[in-house]
Amino acid sequence: MGRIDYVGVVFLSLFGVVGLSEAQLQLGFYAKSCPRAEKIVLDYVNKHIHNGPSLAASFLRMHFHDCFVRGCDASVLLNSTGNPERNAVPNQTLTGASFDFIERVKRLVEDECPGIVSCADILTLVARDSIVATGGPSWKVPTGRRDGRVSIRSEAQNNIPAPTNNFTLLQRSFANQGLDLKDLVLLSGAHTIGVSHCTSVSSRLYNFTGVGDQDPALDSEYAANLKARKCRTPNDNTTLLEMDPGSRKTFDLSYYNLLLKRRGLFVSDASLTTNSFTLSLVKQLLQGSLENFFAEFAKSVEKMGRNKVKTGSEGQ
Repeated sequence: MGRIDYVGVVFLSLFGVVGLSEAQLQLGFYAKSCPRAEKIVLDYVNKHIHNGPSLAASFLRMHFHDCFVRGCDASVLLNSTGNPERNAVPNQTLTGASFDFIERVKRLVEDECPGIVSCADILTLVARDSIVATGGPSWKVPTGRRDGRVSIRSEAQNNIPAPTNNFTLLQRSFANQGLDLKDLVLLSGAHTIGVSHCTSVSSRLYNFTGVGDQDPALDSEYAANLKARKCRTPNDNTTLLEMDPGSRKTFDLSYYNLLLKRRGLFVSDASLTTNSFTLSLVKQLLQGSLENFFAEFAKSVEKMGRNKVKTGSEGQ
């Protein structure tokens, strides 16, 4: 598991995953087998997330990336030999600190209940609890996931939506995971927090169609500012960029406002305004309250969290 090299999951195999013998996800799955599990996760998150609040965005991204490859099975955490998912380009945005955090939580849970709670459930709980602790929405997390045994870099490359994806590619990618256009708009709203790197936007700024041009869909003033102050060369692979400038630490509606101003950082962000249905959803969200956005976001992330999960005798 992550930097544990799945040491924690070895316990799950050795002990037969006592708490995961029942099929299907359910709220309070560990109520009898490990009643303090969710509180242990919550307490650790609340105690430590404020030392690095930017980790909340990383955990949410990790959960998203995990669910888009073989379902929400913690395969993103595997540090196996060969080329696991975590080596894929999309997962290079996940910090070592985020993997270490998950490892520490896992060890605490293992100390309490050896071989009971899956890494997949721990990752899902940490993602939710860290977002709540930093002022974002809450959502229900039914548990009972089992962990995957397989982690392949190429599958992450092929299944995780890229920042350069156009609308057609995004729609196909989400549909492959049982998610619709409403989920696409709402889950993209997670870009209201966190950062990215210049590599994710350099082609928009410097070589959009291969002739040294700039993406005309990107606001020219915003692009000029990025070139002057952030991504000063096409080859910058270290500079960090706020995905929601001026509001990256606040889970709010600002991201959607930027989309309408043609200031979404990625091609994938801008693509939400190229389809009449998704554009209408963006406008509806902006006309509604923050509480409404939180509620709708919760529905989509809950839906994603049930995606192709392994339960019962599946996985380990």
